[in-house]
Amino acid sequence: MNPLCDTVTVRVPGSTSNCGAGFDTLGLALTVYNRITLTRGGSGADGARMQAQTEGDRRAQTLVADSAEAFFRAMGGGGGAGCFCYHIAGEVPVARGLGSSATIIAGVLAGLNALTGAGLSRAAMAALATAIEGNPDNVSPSLLGGFTVSRCDPTTGAYVDTIRFDVPGDVAFVVVSPAVELLTKASRGALPQVLPYRDAARSVNSAAYLTAALATGDYGKLRHAVGDFMHEPYRLPKIPGARDAIEAGVAAGALTGWLSGSGSSVLCVARPAAAAATAAAMQAAFRRVEVASVVRVLAADNTGLQVEQGRGRV
Repeated sequence: MNPLCDTVTVRVPGSTSNCGAGFDTLGLALTVYNRITLTRGGSGADGARMQAQTEGDRRAQTLVADSAEAFFRAMGGGGGAGCFCYHIAGEVPVARGLGSSATIIAGVLAGLNALTGAGLSRAAMAALATAIEGNPDNVSPSLLGGFTVSRCDPTTGAYVDTIRFDVPGDVAFVVVSPAVELLTKASRGALPQVLPYRDAARSVNSAAYLTAALATGDYGKLRHAVGDFMHEPYRLPKIPGARDAIEAGVAAGALTGWLSGSGSSVLCVARPAAAAATAAAMQAAFRRVEVASVVRVLAADNTGLQVEQGRGRV
């Protein structure tokens, strides 16, 4: 019999989603992490009850509560873990388009899976996480690692499956996060209800080509490969300096670039030798409009979510 855990810590990578035109479909796990620790506590049987060890973060509390509720509902409403405390720590910034919400959702689901011994597969957790998050493009790479192409049922929106592949370290992902928060819900409000046919067709072409270039490792083909007409034209203008930062990164030697998720971070793909110049150029573009920013030069995380430690009991 496998011992259950009293405490478990889950390391979850952040991610960039959409990757240009792959709206709600494409994602890539990055080497920036949050750690979610769950600890049994109290005597209640309702797994949605908890005590927060973070201070004043209602957003995180809501995500934890929603994730716990979904987990125990999927388990038939049984308790198993009782009440629990949680602690969230790490490097993934909030409301910057790097999958912060997805790391919390995936971490709580995986933590409860370990605490209860439920034995849910990562595919099952991806389905639960997608239902909570609303789309799979961040939760899939956080759970599975690498570059992910996720599919949902076109009628119901329910998660169906993900195809993933590793992205070797031949390329760097230069992420610049301006001091501008942009919640996904607010960002989606800027999107049109209807797209011109030509814009949709050009976006499909770009998403397919980008995926093929990454899948084959033919990174030279990434040069100027991203062209999105579905969401970036409506979101980028809301972030001062964002469009200029992508263009500056490419001019400095990057292969291509995109708005990370719904923003506010922007990302350029570069050969490692060009990463420093790319980062400097992107940050300079934000400085020109008097916006402070933080630079992260990252690689792809090809492992995905990991249960790092736990204190066991039989």
